[in-house]
Amino acid sequence: MRECTRPRTARLGEVPDGDTVGGSDGPDNALGWHQSLLRNKSMNTERPLLVIVGSANTDLVVHTPQFPVPGETRLGSAFQLSCGGKGANQAVAAARLGARVALVGKVGRDDFGQRALANLQQEGLDTTHVYQHPEAATGVAIITVNAQGQNTIVVAPGANHELLPADLDQAVTLLEQAAYLVVQLEIPLPTVLYLVAWARRRGKRVVLNPAPALPLPDDVYHDLFLLTPNETEAEALTGVPVRDADSARAAAQVLRERGVRNVVVTLGAQGAFLHTATYTGLVPAPHVEAVDTTAAGDVFTGALAVALTQNLDWERAAHFACQAAAVAVTRLGAQVSAPYRHELLAS
Repeated sequence: MRECTRPRTARLGEVPDGDTVGGSDGPDNALGWHQSLLRNKSMNTERPLLVIVGSANTDLVVHTPQFPVPGETRLGSAFQLSCGGKGANQAVAAARLGARVALVGKVGRDDFGQRALANLQQEGLDTTHVYQHPEAATGVAIITVNAQGQNTIVVAPGANHELLPADLDQAVTLLEQAAYLVVQLEIPLPTVLYLVAWARRRGKRVVLNPAPALPLPDDVYHDLFLLTPNETEAEALTGVPVRDADSARAAAQVLRERGVRNVVVTLGAQGAFLHTATYTGLVPAPHVEAVDTTAAGDVFTGALAVALTQNLDWERAAHFACQAAAVAVTRLGAQVSAPYRHELLAS
């Protein structure tokens, strides 16, 4: 089995009301802004803080030439046991790309939980507010990957569903320091809504990765700085089938009309469609041969958040995130697939 290994209260103040991220002050070319990320890595105390609120799981991954149909048993090939969970995946991806990152989450007091904590700490994350539940098991994801790198995932959330608003209250000093708050839907929806409401009162920017897709209250959209659904999630939220850039534009427009300030719809190998106040269009993904897409969306969201903390404009931020996700899909596993910043500089 493969373990979780790596491949190799001061308030910030009011957030401006405008939707622009970065702009003319940013570097003029791709190499320049990659180098700016590298330079900022060394300034630990000065780098903006990303706080990720979300799940931490253990992934049990089986590779098989084809997915079984209901009632069918198929022989698989490789098996992996690795660290995952959307919150932890995004946190590790952001940390590897140069961000200062803290994770707020919950694991069990079991072997999987200890392994997850040790891995997060090894990656350089602040795990002060990754709590251990005395009874609930650490979350587990059962993942099947076919020969084309596509996957199916079933999650038993375990301790992730014990992350409650009271846990966020304990982390308020940390949350106050965040430049961006990033959250997903593998933790209880009331906890997500509590965080979003708290962020609105504090003038904090919230990035919501709506995975897995759940119905959201109408009033929450106005409080989101950024929403990052994939095709399936965008369709679930809007009712608009998303297959390409044109349909992604239509779905993103629905979400903007509901009040979301910025929408990025990820389109897999096609790239990402952006609908923001300052940029609308498709940012294409690099062409690669995918072997495992399990963590592609998480790496994309983590990388996009890093780019935003570095004040890149929307197009460059999405380009950076597409590059990171493209590297991730060429590797097996979730967290272990996330690239380091120097790999993107060399790409």
